[in-house]
Amino acid sequence: MTKRKTRHESTTPRLSRDSLHLAKEVRSIQRRAAEHDGRIVTIGPLVCFSTDTGDAWMLEPADQLAVRLAAGGDPLPVYIEETETRFAIGWQGHYRIEGQMFVFEDTGLHRLAAIQGYPVQRLLRAIDEANRH
Repeated sequence: MTKRKTRHESTTPRLSRDSLHLAKEVRSIQRRAAEHDGRIVTIGPLVCFSTDTGDAWMLEPADQLAVRLAAGGDPLPVYIEETETRFAIGWQGHYRIEGQMFVFEDTGLHRLAAIQGYPVQRLLRAIDEANRH
C-alpha cells in the first residue's frame, strides 16, 4: 500500500533489487522519448511510457498519480529517492484516461491538460497489468 508524504511524494515498498532500479528505468524511458520512440514499460506497480512526440510519463495506477519525465524529447527533472526497501517519487499530480485522451491535473500549478495521440489502449492494458501487483 502506498503511504503519502508531503509534496505529492509517495513511498512504496520496493520490489527485489534485481527487478527494480527505478532511476535507471526513468533514464531509459527519457532516452526513448528523446529518440521519439514510443514505449510502455511496467515496473511492478508503476507504468512508464514514452511517445513518438517525445513525451514521457511515470504513472502509479493505484492512486492515479503521475509525473512527467520528458516533454518534446527533452528530459525533465524528477525527484526519486531509493533505498533497499522503498522508493519515493515526487508526484506532480493525478491522471485519468477519458476516451482517447490522457488527462493530467497538475496539483502544484492547478492546471489541467488533455492530451490526444497517446497509445491509450496499450496504456490501459499496461495499467491493468500494474494494478495486479
